[in-house]
Amino acid sequence: MKALSLISTGVLVLLLGAVVPTYAQEEKHEKEAKPQKQEQQAKPEKQQEKAKPAKQEQQQRAKGQQQAKTQQKQEKSQQHEQAQGQWAHNGQKDSRGHEYNESRFGREHHARFEERGGRSYNGRREYSYGGYWFYAGAYPAWFYQQDVYFIMGADGLWYAVAYGDPSLTFQVNIE
Repeated sequence: MKALSLISTGVLVLLLGAVVPTYAQEEKHEKEAKPQKQEQQAKPEKQQEKAKPAKQEQQQRAKGQQQAKTQQKQEKSQQHEQAQGQWAHNGQKDSRGHEYNESRFGREHHARFEERGGRSYNGRREYSYGGYWFYAGAYPAWFYQQDVYFIMGADGLWYAVAYGDPSLTFQVNIE
């Protein structure tokens, strides 16, 4: 019986001797695997950090474009306001008795004209607007490419003005 218990004890010791190092190796592999997972998790954070500046640059560019557009609109508005001082006031009449009335003329009453539109009268192209017929010796190309309004200047003369760009003007006659 002593021999049997010695053999059993020996087998147990051998088994424990083989199992403990194997278990220790598994723990070591698990520890090595965890840092890799942490490194993998850290990599997306680094990628996100790299992506953040790119997104910020795109947002800054978009803001810059919006600011530029706003500035352009403000400049056009300022030009229009400056030009307002050059224009007639409601009720003012030209040298032929045509009255400027804001209910029929000015920026709020714009229209688009066609090159072959209006009427041909006394060898000239005339366009109806605000109850009158307007005409010019020659029309600039932009006249047919965008909305236009007619306005009387402080000097009593009539002008066609591009709605989208008030700096584009030319003198017209009225019937």
